[in-house]
Amino acid sequence: MKVRDEALAYHSKPPAGKIEIRPTKPCLTQRDLALAYTPGVAEPCREIERNPEDVFKYTARGNLVAVVSNGTAVLGLGDIGPLAGKPVMEGKALLFKRFADIDAIDIEVATKDPAELIRTVKLLEPTFGGVNLEDIKAPECFEVEEKLREIMEIPVFHDDQHGTAIISGAALLNALQLVDKRIEDVRIVFSGAGASAIATARFYRLLGAKRENITIVDSKGVIYAGRREGMNRWKEEFAVETSARTLADAMRGADVFVGLSVAGIVTDEMLRSMAPKPIIFALANPDPEIPYDEAKATRPDAIVATGRSDYPNQVNNVLGFPFIFRGALDVRARQINEQMKVAAAHALAALAKEDVPDTVAKAYGLEEITFGPDYLIPKPLDPRVLLWVAPAVAKAAIDSGIARRTLDIEKYRESLETRLGRSREIMRIVFHKARTAPKRVVFAEGSHPKIIRAAKELADQRIAIPILLGRKNDIEQQAAAHQIEINGLAIEDIGAANHREKYARRIYELRCRKGVTLSEAFELVKNPNYYASAMVELGDADVMISGIEYHYPDGLRPPMQIIGVDPKYKTAAGVYLIITKQRTLFFADTTVNIDLDAERLARVAVITANLARSFGVEPRVAMLSFSNFGSVRHPRPQMVKQAVEIAQQLDPSLKIDGEMQANTALNEAHLNETYPFNTLGAEANVLIFPNLEAGNIAYKLVARLADAEVVGPILIGMRKPVHILQRGDEVKDIVNLAAIAVISAQG
Repeated sequence: MKVRDEALAYHSKPPAGKIEIRPTKPCLTQRDLALAYTPGVAEPCREIERNPEDVFKYTARGNLVAVVSNGTAVLGLGDIGPLAGKPVMEGKALLFKRFADIDAIDIEVATKDPAELIRTVKLLEPTFGGVNLEDIKAPECFEVEEKLREIMEIPVFHDDQHGTAIISGAALLNALQLVDKRIEDVRIVFSGAGASAIATARFYRLLGAKRENITIVDSKGVIYAGRREGMNRWKEEFAVETSARTLADAMRGADVFVGLSVAGIVTDEMLRSMAPKPIIFALANPDPEIPYDEAKATRPDAIVATGRSDYPNQVNNVLGFPFIFRGALDVRARQINEQMKVAAAHALAALAKEDVPDTVAKAYGLEEITFGPDYLIPKPLDPRVLLWVAPAVAKAAIDSGIARRTLDIEKYRESLETRLGRSREIMRIVFHKARTAPKRVVFAEGSHPKIIRAAKELADQRIAIPILLGRKNDIEQQAAAHQIEINGLAIEDIGAANHREKYARRIYELRCRKGVTLSEAFELVKNPNYYASAMVELGDADVMISGIEYHYPDGLRPPMQIIGVDPKYKTAAGVYLIITKQRTLFFADTTVNIDLDAERLARVAVITANLARSFGVEPRVAMLSFSNFGSVRHPRPQMVKQAVEIAQQLDPSLKIDGEMQANTALNEAHLNETYPFNTLGAEANVLIFPNLEAGNIAYKLVARLADAEVVGPILIGMRKPVHILQRGDEVKDIVNLAAIAVISAQG
């Protein structure tokens, strides 16, 4: 299917367009209606009349942005009018929601008169918490934004101007660092003198560039002092004393080129005339001023960025406006000022130097991403941008005195994590607990790049004391190849084997009556999973993690043989933490026991309930089957019923019931109305499946169909903490399991 046909089908599929409005409060009963509308709605109206600031408390205004356009400069389409521009504005509203959880409404205004547009937007002020101006042609856009910022008490931001300025500014800061040049020294040439070019030139001055070092070239040539043709007061701001008259003249000896004009305007000769190690931002869309491949071929020493997603260093405005508005709205800023823009650029530049999650790299079809000439700024799909940019903007607003409310920035950053998913909120609590007493975590596959990166993150965040097990040379080579700084990380060199004899003899002691000879024990200890198990068994480490290169049973077998299960419960099990928008659930057993008898099933239930308590969740355990409380006479549900009785004996305080069907366990009304004798009283949050087949299928279906967040597998029931990763787990999964294991070791 052609792109045109695919795009039209995407937009026309019912419901038409890309956005809709959904209620955030119940509206099902007559009582709900009475509260949502008349007569109940009168009460917040009276409160707001008494105190206008309460509008943020009782309405959605504080999270609502207007996307306003008159359609006079729509993307690369030009003056196509407000109606034809509506799909773009809907798209902008979608991006606000997708990236920063901001509700946005597109408003297309049928006027080209700046004064009329200004008046229209001003009259809308009581409705919105902020205004994003979009696709208004220059120079009118300057006039409109300047006036609205002057007369309105909410943030007004023209993304076409400032978005490109902020994002490219972050890229420029990092590019200059890589080529070892100072922003106050470099000569910068702009091709284009529209809204984005003028705003970007202004912004670079805020970052430290000197006015006399900036040359702007429009369709008439260089903007020089004394020029009369095609000038306005915004261009006059950058008229400089120079003998250059053409783009080719201006680029000779320049350090930086910023293209915000048209495709193909830059030649190879122009690039060859630039200074050593030039920085080339060819940002015209969809086709840049010079193609990326041609620029790199002509100047291999250049750092090149474009506006395209199919080449490195995409300057994409979505890195800016959602998060800038998020920070501005959350402190109820009166405007988005220069300090907030600069803070956003510096936050983006700093984030690019952080380790990039595997999930982000894979979203772009890459094995890994590291800071350098091909990665100057974060990728648009990196969820961490919200956590870096919004707090920086909020802090700048508070510090500069334009915020209506102040925030504890660290607590604010934590609150933003909930917008990225409830699993982040839950894991943040786990991380806090782990930091109170970090434990030694030995990674059996210490030379794997993901393990090294996870160990580095655990150490940097003081969640754990990681120990990388493997051949020292292999670990150091992998770290160097993937640009991971491992100074300070503990390495247990399995090649040097300082403790091999001690560990081999312990393995022999434990397995000699299981058919293992001393010589075989010395062979087993060469296996990193046996070596790591022996480390934990003898107290040289507190936690063991393995499995990223092994099938689950192969990774589990050595610790089961050497560390063993907790003698109190005599069984181990695998648990997945399943997090949806409505619920947090624990699923067991999902990875270990293929079949369970009543006694072992009861033990799995009790251990899983204890795990739920460690997460601050009071467990309500449902023992699942295809029968509801004896409705089917069959040995399988009878076994589950017997397990409930045994579990109640093991832990008399535990809220547990069954056998019951899954829909009964998760529907409080159905549970209590149909089976009023049940002992749960509310929907279950711990689900115990009758066998591995059921549990494994269930968690995978829920993860896929319910778009749930999944943490695990969490191995429970071991004598000392052990976790076996799934092959293909990402760095964040490794970090999560390590933190959970640290808490187990603490207790």
